[in-house]
Amino acid sequence: MVNLESAILPHLQKPRTCPISMPPNYTPPFPSYCARFPTSMSNLAMASIGAQYTSTEAFTHTAISKIKTFITTSPSSSPPSFWETASVIDKRGFYNITVMAYWPSSTAFETWKVESGFGPWWQSKDREADGHGWFLEVFLPSMNRFETVFSNNEVPEGAANMREKVSGEIGEHGYWGSSRDRLPAAQDDQLEGEGSGEAGEVSGVKSAESGVETKRGRVRVPGKKNLCVIRSGQNWSATLPAERKLYLETMHPVLVKGMEFLRDEGKSIGCYTNNLWDIVDSSTYEANVEKTFGFGFFDDLSSLERWSKSHQTHIDIFGGFLMYAKKLNNVLSLQLYHEIYVLEKGQQFFEYVGCHDGTGMFNTR
Repeated sequence: MVNLESAILPHLQKPRTCPISMPPNYTPPFPSYCARFPTSMSNLAMASIGAQYTSTEAFTHTAISKIKTFITTSPSSSPPSFWETASVIDKRGFYNITVMAYWPSSTAFETWKVESGFGPWWQSKDREADGHGWFLEVFLPSMNRFETVFSNNEVPEGAANMREKVSGEIGEHGYWGSSRDRLPAAQDDQLEGEGSGEAGEVSGVKSAESGVETKRGRVRVPGKKNLCVIRSGQNWSATLPAERKLYLETMHPVLVKGMEFLRDEGKSIGCYTNNLWDIVDSSTYEANVEKTFGFGFFDDLSSLERWSKSHQTHIDIFGGFLMYAKKLNNVLSLQLYHEIYVLEKGQQFFEYVGCHDGTGMFNTR
């Protein structure tokens, strides 16, 4: 019998006043793991720094190349620990491309902004005249407001690239409410959100080409109490032909359907925004068609949980995965992961320059 570890490290454990969701005498149906970060880490930083174009045809490499310059070649004692590029065509047909970068602390991120020159460049009014949109979304979770889970203990994704090590098999997964059980802050806090709020003021203009409302300036969106952010990915590039066929015929279609529901109708269940992004080659910007991730913002963790437990789109995803794993005797080459942040207001920063009003948290105004 495998000795299961707790997802919450000892130094983050505290007397639990909020009930745990794990059923009595529970045995997980398949193995999962979480990233173990140094005990010296008190928080981390993740930033999505990107550009928006009216179409794929309008895309040029100039903007993303500029962002990469700040990330990779500008002088800084605190470059990101890990970064990658991703793209998506959003529900209005606009092409968005971003660098998603991670730092081991908010201090390291702030140092990078100053030393690389990114901060002054971003704040320059010139960004409003670049002929396309820009967006900056920053997340600064303390370690008690962050959790990870992985189907694979060998290939790191996202924040796990900053891990000290990977856990052994953990017990808190495979049942409804397991994400909350992995969050240290949820031991004594219900992490209730506030719902939608007010965004910054800015004048708007209708695009004659698309009829979509765009903005001639900067919009900074204030943080939301206990905003829940999930990055949930899948990588099937290493699967053998039989497993790949099974994934593409059974799992991937229901995943896409669920992500499209959250993208198009998510506000009805507390999802501010969601997109299914493609990882793209950082040199050619061509999509890796076998590696994607959903990136969504919910008004709080409960809304994410309700969708996961009760909405047919996620029931199909979860049920499909259980059948998928069973057919493969729980020996998977498919790599799945997610990371969840439940953020205090001061742990978020959202700013949009020349983007349409359905972009990211812009749509919460």
